[in-house]
Amino acid sequence: MFRLDGKIALVTGGSRGIGRACCELLAEQGATVVVNYVKGEDAARSVAEAIIARGGKADVCGFDVSDSAAIDAGVDSIVKSHAKIDILIANAGIAIDSLLMRMKDDDFDALWRTNVRGAIACARATSRSMMRSRWGRIVFMSSVVGDAGNVGQTAYAATKSAVLGAARSIAREFATRGITANVVAPGYIDTDMTAAMSPEHKEALLKTIPLGRTGTARDIAAACAYLASDEAGYVTGQVLRVNGGLYV
Repeated sequence: MFRLDGKIALVTGGSRGIGRACCELLAEQGATVVVNYVKGEDAARSVAEAIIARGGKADVCGFDVSDSAAIDAGVDSIVKSHAKIDILIANAGIAIDSLLMRMKDDDFDALWRTNVRGAIACARATSRSMMRSRWGRIVFMSSVVGDAGNVGQTAYAATKSAVLGAARSIAREFATRGITANVVAPGYIDTDMTAAMSPEHKEALLKTIPLGRTGTARDIAAACAYLASDEAGYVTGQVLRVNGGLYV
């Protein structure tokens, strides 16, 4: 179940955290994974080498998702090397927190270029190959903050809400070509950020989560693997919220 044998998967921001977990799990399910990075080439190659060492198939491709021309060039190079792209996990994103009264236009523009325009441009570029194959899976990465909002994250929340509308529109636009578009919305996940929290802050956070724990990158990767599979072929335009019950 959820096998991805013969599929080519591009994971943006795949060199660490949730992106790395997605690369590893998709490869375990049989996909050839292309690990995208913008700066951390060594980290991306480490991910690919670890996958290959375990018997999987992986490649790397560096480009900045905030640069549409770079996306097109990167996707073209992947298609040239692997003949197609079947799966896009649009995971790359940035977070810049600020109270609304102190929010800078440059910060908002940077968030929008990466989190929204970048994700949509990746979908546009990869969809060309998917349309030729008449099969494709596009998975955007949102956040619980895009649903619930959060103090100091007005701009970030706006970008994470925007991809919900994008996915729903893409789902309608490409449905007749066998391409689905969905969203995974993580809650609080074990990352460098949560690891840096004080014990008191983390205890208070856990009290807000019905399942009583933060999530893992693997939890998010599992949701992405499902949405990328044949078994999710009748699921499109949906949001899969992986948050331990924090927002329902």
